[in-house]
Amino acid sequence: MRKIILFIIPLLLILVFGTGGYMLFEGVSCIDALYLTVITITTVGYGDIVPVQPSGRLFTVLLVFSGVGYVMYLFGQITEAMVEGGLKKIVGRRKMSKQIAKLQDHYIVCGFGRIGMEICSILRENNRRFVVLERDEEVIKEIDKHGYFVIMGEASDDDVLIEAGIKRARGLIAVVSSDADNLYITLTARGLNADLFILSRSSGIPGVGRKLKRAGASRVISPYAIGARRMAQLIVRPTVMDFIDFAMKSSELGLRMEEIVVSEAATFAGRTLMESGLRKKYDIIVVAIKRGDQPMIFNPKPDEKIMAGDILILLGDSDHISSLEKNM
Repeated sequence: MRKIILFIIPLLLILVFGTGGYMLFEGVSCIDALYLTVITITTVGYGDIVPVQPSGRLFTVLLVFSGVGYVMYLFGQITEAMVEGGLKKIVGRRKMSKQIAKLQDHYIVCGFGRIGMEICSILRENNRRFVVLERDEEVIKEIDKHGYFVIMGEASDDDVLIEAGIKRARGLIAVVSSDADNLYITLTARGLNADLFILSRSSGIPGVGRKLKRAGASRVISPYAIGARRMAQLIVRPTVMDFIDFAMKSSELGLRMEEIVVSEAATFAGRTLMESGLRKKYDIIVVAIKRGDQPMIFNPKPDEKIMAGDILILLGDSDHISSLEKNM
């Protein structure tokens, strides 16, 4: 707005100057003087009204040199802003589409409300690649400010999901505002990728979670139920909740709780927990082990064998866990 005002003020001053000059030197009315000024500085020159007095003609020469150049500059700036803005937007979208087409094992976040915004922030913090699907143009402008990959359209549309790379994606998170929309998104996504992990938001209304799972959701989360349980736990077990918060936030003192999948190439695959040397070499605590569809093993014993494909739940220094991940 400030830039627009800075452009308009000189133009208004030129119009006032030209109108006053023609009224003075040519003795014409205010309307005729304004009209003569406009057609002079825009170089239209219809010829129906022309300066006849020598002083008026000299004034016209002065007006041409002072006004025409500025008007041409002003038109150039407007054209440049329109063309460059449009080109930048088109080129930016094309570049983003090419980058999205190269994504593998990424996540698709459907909806950028308060929950979706927080999810995207955590995904970026943990270096997870993702694409946001949003239909509101104003919200997309906000997403662009964050620098996230975004596609405008209905998240339940087959073409939009395919463009987002659903067949190459690791998971989809449906967190739009209504249960019906999340249900439709889940149903469509499951039809496009049978192996996709789908996390869907539920309002908590009885029966909704069951329907979402029937539609193909891998997990269903009710933010209201989670929020209520968390508030109650803060009253009943405040120290436990503080510890969990502390463990889950890698930014605090470098402590981090993470999960890693044991690969075939891992040096400790097939060895016991004591033989693995995880505690001695990396100073990491193995909190639990998840093996296939079996119940999770909490606080595993030193003689518990670590198998390829196991998921280890670890607690330790962030740098130490990162070092272990590099050696996996």
